Amino acid sequence: MKVKKSLYMVALFPFLIWLILLVVVPLMLIGYYGFTNAAGIFSFDNFHQFFQPDYLRVLWRSLYLSLVATVFCLLAGYPVAMILAGNTFRKKTLLVVLLIAPMWMNFLLRTYAWLTLLEGNGVFNTILQAMGLPKQSFLGNTNAVVFGMVYNFLPYMIFPIYNSISKIPKNILEAARDLGGGNATCFFRIILPLSVPGIISGITMVFVPGVTTFVISQFLGSGKVTLIGDIIEQQFMHAGNWGFGSAISIVVMVVVVVCMWLVNRFSDDSGVMMP
Repeated sequence: MKVKKSLYMVALFPFLIWLILLVVVPLMLIGYYGFTNAAGIFSFDNFHQFFQPDYLRVLWRSLYLSLVATVFCLLAGYPVAMILAGNTFRKKTLLVVLLIAPMWMNFLLRTYAWLTLLEGNGVFNTILQAMGLPKQSFLGNTNAVVFGMVYNFLPYMIFPIYNSISKIPKNILEAARDLGGGNATCFFRIILPLSVPGIISGITMVFVPGVTTFVISQFLGSGKVTLIGDIIEQQFMHAGNWGFGSAISIVVMVVVVVCMWLVNRFSDDSGVMMP
């Protein structure tokens, strides 16, 4: 028993080192810089600076656009996940490859590729001009930012839902149909409730990076749509104000954790059947 425990600790040691160096230490540094002033004295000045109307407006915009992107990802991703989990779709492997292939490319390159497609002299406007239509302004607005979020984060919504649906025992659906349940009944009474864990995971994996993104807003938003991630990036990379950037990061972490807690609380208390 002692040998087994020792082997377990040896196997766990690399993970503990990774956890401490890449999670615990950065969080401690963020906490230190966020709650101290330039002289290294404990202070709430950084938080007082953040709780101004302009910054709160940016935070609200980030939460709102991320929520909109999450809803679109859910509406588009759930049918795809059902198709992947079903037995009637013969090209399942091809669809999985098509979904995964863009993720093999760097996030920055994927976003930049859409920039070249949507810009004023890009492919889409070239096609419109060839058809005799006027140019359209695809970039520099919230629609472009939401589109970029949906494009980049959609796979993170699909695969958790697909994983949940694929784990539903087939005999449950067969029993429901034997008892007279139609497709709509099976979906709303069995498939949807049992896929809630996947939905929650997908919402988390889309909403959280959506709130903190800055590459999408800088490229597809053309710098005209400022998100909270842009302000954090500016404080660390350009302004050199690590204290203020850390304070914003702490506020965003708290807000995101509260939002995720509410989502999980709602799913647990709503009477939804969990696997």
